[in-house]
Amino acid sequence: MSKVAIIGSGFIGRAWAISYARAGHETALWDAEADAAAKALTYIEGMLPPLAANDLLNGATAQTVRGRMRAARDLDDALADADYVQENTPEVLDIKKAIFARLDAGAPANAVIASSTSAILPSAFTEGLKGRARCLVVHPINPPYLIPAVEVVPAPWTDAAVVERTADFLRAAGHAPIVMQRELDGFVMNRLQGALLEEAFRLVDSGYASIEDVDIGLREGLALRWSFMGPFETIDLNAPAGVRDYVERYEGIYKRIFPTTRQRADWAGPVLKTIEAARRKLLPSDQLAKRQAWRDRQLMALAAHKRRMAKSAE
Repeated sequence: MSKVAIIGSGFIGRAWAISYARAGHETALWDAEADAAAKALTYIEGMLPPLAANDLLNGATAQTVRGRMRAARDLDDALADADYVQENTPEVLDIKKAIFARLDAGAPANAVIASSTSAILPSAFTEGLKGRARCLVVHPINPPYLIPAVEVVPAPWTDAAVVERTADFLRAAGHAPIVMQRELDGFVMNRLQGALLEEAFRLVDSGYASIEDVDIGLREGLALRWSFMGPFETIDLNAPAGVRDYVERYEGIYKRIFPTTRQRADWAGPVLKTIEAARRKLLPSDQLAKRQAWRDRQLMALAAHKRRMAKSAE
């Protein structure tokens, strides 16, 4: 069992707390806002029973997992004896620099210090730190207790042993780390998601398809395969003789398409009114929270299904 410090207990922090406590770790939550950690724990208490009902607590009871979490009195209390620190403060560079200076000064010398940032390179806020070799990004897809993939992104000075140790820690907690060899703007997941979103906006902006037709293409098409295999395995299985056969058959299609993908749609331009109006017709704004809860229930069911299928294949 390790001791984990969750720094920042909003959407991402409270989700990480569930993930790490479920894995058996003592987890302390701290937030600069006085009552935020307590509010996060109240939220977590509501999430644990449905997770238990879907057998997503590693066989533990909701009460047991909740008992591994606590609100820290202050930052020093959260960091005391921590083996691993997960920072989840706002996506503002100056905030990241300030909090990482405090974490590096206060965390035990052997503790890994990881940021959940989705958009800031680790080199931008760790360069001047004495313990910069133990700092890196560990970026999840929210919520990490339902979506295993997580990006591990080192700064140029991050110790390779720290990267390996972090990846091993995440795997033991049930995650599927994407271990990057070096940092890159957007990391892996945002670059993949961004490529798809660029094309989605372009198709709607140019009048080729509605937002619902684009969503159908993913929801009822590609995503069904992508929920259990990635694009390289997909194409390897989509030609009789595998990936080379696929490339020989179909690369010409993508060569022909590529020049038309180099013109960006202005996401915030007139197309946004079209997309927003269509979305609000499908889902009124006062129903967003209810639909978000529905999404999480769907993810629970999918996670439970994938776990059962993985066990049956053993």
